[in-house]
Amino acid sequence: MISAEQFQNEIDNIIKNAIREDVGDGDHSSLACIPENAHGKAKLLVKDDGIIAGIDFAKQVFAYVDKDLVVESILEDGTPVKYGDIAFYVSGSSQSILKSERLVLNAMQRMSAIASKTDTFVKLLEGTGTKILDTRKTTPGIRALEKWAVKIGGGENHRFALYDMIMLKDNHIDFAGGLSKAIEKTKNYLKETGRDLKIIVEARDLDEIREILKSRGVYRILIDNFNYEDTRTAVALIGDQCLTESSGGINEKTIRKYAECGVDYISSGALTHSVYNMDLSLKAV
Repeated sequence: MISAEQFQNEIDNIIKNAIREDVGDGDHSSLACIPENAHGKAKLLVKDDGIIAGIDFAKQVFAYVDKDLVVESILEDGTPVKYGDIAFYVSGSSQSILKSERLVLNAMQRMSAIASKTDTFVKLLEGTGTKILDTRKTTPGIRALEKWAVKIGGGENHRFALYDMIMLKDNHIDFAGGLSKAIEKTKNYLKETGRDLKIIVEARDLDEIREILKSRGVYRILIDNFNYEDTRTAVALIGDQCLTESSGGINEKTIRKYAECGVDYISSGALTHSVYNMDLSLKAV
């Protein structure tokens, strides 16, 4: 996984690029009618039910735009919210508040939706010992925000990107000339380059599970698109030789049954690619 420093760099780049994209050479709507020395106060109003996420990110946005803006937090990230709740107040330059508004809302609305969906999945897994993982099926350019939201919602992050973990999926295996060849080439590559990366290998059927188990050094086997019966068989075959992960179209109706098959993890792209933004507003007070 990436380091805390790398993650913060991603967040910094998101803020810098988003402000560049949105503000350009100036917020002319505010510059036209709001005096430069005008001060004001606004509140982040919740207009939906779910899990709030992105408050800490909002603080970083306000600080980037204007270090003199003051944020008074009422809630913390990960708090259950309902219509009418206030997450925070921000006060200071009116122009600065308005310049920050859209980025704060866009990010928090999406992060809160992801955190809320993740929380739903986590609750469905209670008592099973199985943990929910996100995927790389994220919005280009804001992956760090979406994976941050998954953590806030109680989930765990899969690999961040292509560079922090090896994941051999069907196309890698086929292009490499087969399962055993793909694993062996990968281990040789890691040895030759001096990289210490965990290896996950996707299995398409029980025969591939057996073939993977003949190779040492695999961290986790991805049991992809298996039915319940074959998943239970796969878990029994693998035992404690490595970790297990189920994936492939798993949803709220099926996730509990897959967890009860005994897998360590379930990964779901739906956590980040199939959510509806939480309704939030930044209103002057």
